[in-house]
Amino acid sequence: MHPVLRNSELMSMISSYTHHGSLPALASTCRTIEHPALDALWRDLQSVEPLVKCLPSDLFAIQVGGGHETSGFSSMWDTLCKYTSRVYSISQSGRSLVMECLNLLMLSCPFIPVSLFPHLRKLTWHTDATQHDAAFLRMAFVPSLLFLDIQISSPSFTFLSVISSLGALCPHLKDMTVKIPHANYESGDLIRKISPFIAQPISQLNKLRKLTVWDLGDQAIKHLMQMKTLQTLSLDLIASPVWGRRSHLQFPGFDDSKLLRLISDKLEYVSDFLDSFQVVRTKRIDIRLTCPSENGSAILSHFFAILKERCDNDNLSSFTFVDPLSKFPVKLDVFMSLHAYHNLSALTIWTDYGISISNQELCQLARAWPKLKMLNISRFASTNQTTLHTFHGLIDLIHLCPSLIYLSLTIDTTKLNGIDPQCPGGGICNNNLKKLILGNSCIDSPLNVALILSALFPNLFQVGLDYLDKDRATMGLLPHQKKSVMDKWDKWTTVNSILGGFRVVKKRAVS
Repeated sequence: MHPVLRNSELMSMISSYTHHGSLPALASTCRTIEHPALDALWRDLQSVEPLVKCLPSDLFAIQVGGGHETSGFSSMWDTLCKYTSRVYSISQSGRSLVMECLNLLMLSCPFIPVSLFPHLRKLTWHTDATQHDAAFLRMAFVPSLLFLDIQISSPSFTFLSVISSLGALCPHLKDMTVKIPHANYESGDLIRKISPFIAQPISQLNKLRKLTVWDLGDQAIKHLMQMKTLQTLSLDLIASPVWGRRSHLQFPGFDDSKLLRLISDKLEYVSDFLDSFQVVRTKRIDIRLTCPSENGSAILSHFFAILKERCDNDNLSSFTFVDPLSKFPVKLDVFMSLHAYHNLSALTIWTDYGISISNQELCQLARAWPKLKMLNISRFASTNQTTLHTFHGLIDLIHLCPSLIYLSLTIDTTKLNGIDPQCPGGGICNNNLKKLILGNSCIDSPLNVALILSALFPNLFQVGLDYLDKDRATMGLLPHQKKSVMDKWDKWTTVNSILGGFRVVKKRAVS
């Protein structure tokens, strides 16, 4: 054998690049490559089915009357452990009869190992949460586990009991996601039943850095807001009405948190949640609505008034507000309370209806944030949106926010109003911008637009067209309307072609 084949690191690399279906054949080639090939084959399981397939097919003999004969189970553990000790991640979705077989195997053998998965790092479990699942999770909850993603639909008491021991069994867990189907949020009894079993282990996880869960009630929230290690918290507030009126927490919250993400079908739940704190000191706040708001402007104004009152002005550096199903026009003055956050470096305001904004309003907004690096305030301009800023507003924005590296907004590029495409902005430019998205912005002359953009953003490769969705934009339109949308797409594609030509010329000039 060539000495190079004895290099275990090289064999592991070869195995990692080998097609998954070819790994069994590779493992049987020779003893030298058997171990790295098996490591690659078993490292990431997409279901638990391979665990049963590696056992003898006659291990379970079904008798007349539904009984089972078991033989040689104790020796089977050695076979099973040969493979399970190589597993680093497991993903299981939906109900599987394999779980019942494994459960029977575990119950029938008195020589079960302490753990089948000593090196397991990541576990994704989206099942019905039956007692068979519980038996498997007892084996999968090991000290090495770092990532856990569980979806619970109709859990058995046995399953919940195993979940409640998570804090003791997996003390090093860093990333945890626990969800239930949204249809189950309507059952207040189910929420009240499950939540204590989830809240208990969370309070014991002293190394947890990221958590995604529903509103577990005031007592659990009090603990979460004081966790020193928790960096990211995503809360689904759709379950909030189950707990009734929220009590006011008379001390600061989330001092050590970097991101607080609140998801809800009603903005009122988000407002009530933030209003319950004395002050929120997280660095990033992310609000995501799953249903369109009613009486939009009034509710939005109320929310931003509470945000201004409760959120620490000095700490907040990033704010995201996503309402993709919004059906009402939004005026920029609703967001003016964000001026208080002078250290803001990233702002995303995304509504499906678009935001009416003039050049003057855009400058007024940007003047408060000289540190801004990311601005995403509109990806789509609706047909009813009468006010759009122009290149004049864009030039002023570049001047006021020189650190921008990501910019997404819709503008009216047809109104040059005295701008010279050869030298727009009197030499003002941004050399740092990496991403520019102009959505479905109006356009007449691709050449003029390309000239202006190349002067304002000398290092820009192209305009991002990933949010200019042709299928969505033409849905339900008449033929002549579809033609107008397609013409706009073609013009923006032409802009990118021209920008590409400019880059070629610049490279040749330098060389």
